[in-house]
Amino acid sequence: MIRLEDPDRIFASSGAHEAMAEAQKAGKVRHVGFTGHKDPYVHLRMLDAARAHGVHFDAVQMPLNVMDAHFRSFQHQVLPVLLKEQIGPLAMKSMGNRFILESGVVSPIECLHYTMTLPVSVVITGIDRMEILDQALEATRTFQPMTPEQTVALLARTATPAAAGAYELFKTSAHFDGTAHNPDWLG
Repeated sequence: MIRLEDPDRIFASSGAHEAMAEAQKAGKVRHVGFTGHKDPYVHLRMLDAARAHGVHFDAVQMPLNVMDAHFRSFQHQVLPVLLKEQIGPLAMKSMGNRFILESGVVSPIECLHYTMTLPVSVVITGIDRMEILDQALEATRTFQPMTPEQTVALLARTATPAAAGAYELFKTSAHFDGTAHNPDWLG
């Protein structure tokens, strides 16, 4: 889900939902959900459209990280709805495609531990080389849910860099391709 009109297309006659419902009825698909990373409002529109069509999603994937907490926040806007409606929240972009790390205010382990502390079903982390696999395993080995005090301190460190979405380009750039980053570009 990227655009505000995407839910309308999904639930339109002969839309993607009809095909998914048929696949589910035929036993080809067990669980149904959706994903997106542009704007929490789009997720909320999709959830509203689903309710209007009598559909209950099993899971929803979205970016949840230390910067998201401050800017167009999926954590504050979408996660509570998912928990209330008993929809499995799937966290992605815990390091914001590496850009959050470029801020210099958090470590990879802090990013993973923060997201792992949230009430999510799973934290999805990309692993493109052994070093990153080792990092994910270390985060798992050393994980203890963050205390409220630790969370407040971490969010205080990330508040200023996160304010304009400079480290979450997947939310702010219409042409984000994951290859370039310039926080000054956003003004």
